[in-house]
Amino acid sequence: MSNPKTVVVISRDQVLTSLISKFLKGLCQIIEFATFGSSLDFVYSSSPDILLIDITSDDPAAVSMLNDLKSDPVLGHLSVFAIFGDAFVVPGWDYLLVDDYIRRSSLEAELRSRIELTIQRAERAIEVNPLTGLPGNIQITKQIQKRLDAGDQFALAYADLDFFKPYNDRYGFSRGDEVLKMLGRLILNTVKDRQPHCSFVGHIGGDDIVFIMDCENVEETSGKIISYFDEIVPTFYDIEDRTKGHIESADREGQKKVFPLISLSIGIVCNDRKHFAHYGEIAEVASEMKKFAKTVKGSCFKVDKRSVSPV
Repeated sequence: MSNPKTVVVISRDQVLTSLISKFLKGLCQIIEFATFGSSLDFVYSSSPDILLIDITSDDPAAVSMLNDLKSDPVLGHLSVFAIFGDAFVVPGWDYLLVDDYIRRSSLEAELRSRIELTIQRAERAIEVNPLTGLPGNIQITKQIQKRLDAGDQFALAYADLDFFKPYNDRYGFSRGDEVLKMLGRLILNTVKDRQPHCSFVGHIGGDDIVFIMDCENVEETSGKIISYFDEIVPTFYDIEDRTKGHIESADREGQKKVFPLISLSIGIVCNDRKHFAHYGEIAEVASEMKKFAKTVKGSCFKVDKRSVSPV
């Protein structure tokens, strides 16, 4: 395979992990962890392709963490493959949210082909942005509409880069892609750190990323995202431009112009102030607030504080 997939193997059994590495040699990159809890930082920050977990006996803590991960809007698409001891009996598939499993006695005969099938199935089924690995437009729409239909209160934030085109013109698209990957990972990590459960991060395309959180968390989180971004983004410039604090590039008319370093604008809307029935309605308000944030010099976020008066 030209681009080996990453498989996280979780097991305390060194004999088992050695066998897995042997059977999957050349197919994928293996990252090993002894416990599910110790793997979570890597799983959330690196978004592996498959989680291969050893469940040879009843382990309620591991099962609970696994089910939480599979219920997460961001990482719920992650393919989870379980290895069961030959005597282990699953109480029910609502008890253990895995996508496939194999018995330990069948590893040598079946593991490699079953993992290959899991990889192919995941590639066909999941719609994600290829650059950031974040859920794309289909999942974004589903997440917003599902919450609206359920009557949930939540905040939708729309993040967008300022002066990104001049950066691409000056440094090229490959370096621009690195900025986008940094932005996606920064927003994902900051959102999940503040609200591990029931939050969501998606990549619309280009430099447009959205995230969903509880209303009471979104402003603090947006402030942290902006603070971290402003600290990190100068490192993506050559030292000369970083020292000057600006770059010279052509504007849309082809005229040479001075542009500031990239900044970040975030527009936020909460549905606790007004009712939205359709995802397009709340997305439009978030977009309006993002445009308002862009009128302010430097990175900032703006929140829609308008309310609909009772009829």
